[in-house]
Amino acid sequence: MSLAELLALLDGIVNQTLFTISGTQISLVNLATFGAIILLSFVVSRLLRRSADRGMDRRGIDDPGTRAITSRLINIAILSLGVATALTNIGINLGALFAAGAVFAVGISFAFQNVAQNFLSGLILLLERSIKPGDILEVEGTVVRVEKLGIRSTVARTRDDEQVIMPNTILAQGSVKNYTLEDSLYRVRVPVGVTYDSDMHRVREVLEGAVSEVSWGHTLRPPVVLMRAFGSSSVDFEVSVWTDDPWGAPRYSSQLHEAVWWALAQADVVIAFPQLDVHFDPPVSEGLSSLPKAS
Repeated sequence: MSLAELLALLDGIVNQTLFTISGTQISLVNLATFGAIILLSFVVSRLLRRSADRGMDRRGIDDPGTRAITSRLINIAILSLGVATALTNIGINLGALFAAGAVFAVGISFAFQNVAQNFLSGLILLLERSIKPGDILEVEGTVVRVEKLGIRSTVARTRDDEQVIMPNTILAQGSVKNYTLEDSLYRVRVPVGVTYDSDMHRVREVLEGAVSEVSWGHTLRPPVVLMRAFGSSSVDFEVSVWTDDPWGAPRYSSQLHEAVWWALAQADVVIAFPQLDVHFDPPVSEGLSSLPKAS
């Protein structure tokens, strides 16, 4: 048998129709190509999952649940793409299959809309790393410390030692203060009002002395004393001290209040309180003065 005859025989074998699916003739070449694409998809999925693991190691993501879900999603996405490519390559039209599942997919999307939003928000948070475990946040007026950042929700703890489970959409789509994003500096403020007859130079000296003696103040950020306003009953000051521990702010605020109180008390400076002066018209004054006095 000549080489040409042998090649013709092999060509006939590999291209011989084995079976037909929806009008598409499947040969040995088609099956080999299908298997090669599926095998390549497994290899690519494995490489991408290893790369994702190394990326999460560099970013400090050590939560087992997050790592497992991320690996599973990469695997599903690559294998789905590989299967679709393999089926298309052997001539199977996927358009009809997609059209048949479109209505079902729309219904599912409405049912799992919130889940999908939280899932995508979790991916964004994991990629951006703007929020990470250990960060101190203010979310909807509540200060929390992040304990675990998941793919769907985030677990945090409040200052009252209560655990809070927050959907990731709140963190990704809302306005969130991150007190430890780039540094942990936090300003503790205390307002105080003194009477108008106080010596304002003396008041400033006393306040500056009080805030300079707190032990938790940041060494590189000096305290600040500001005269804020001329109120209806007081001249309003504000003292503020920087700290590198935002979590302890309530305790530091209490200590700063006490320091201001005792410093003003020792200097005989009166802390003002709301007062109201009432003036009567002359006829009313005369009428009141004519009333019999109680014995």
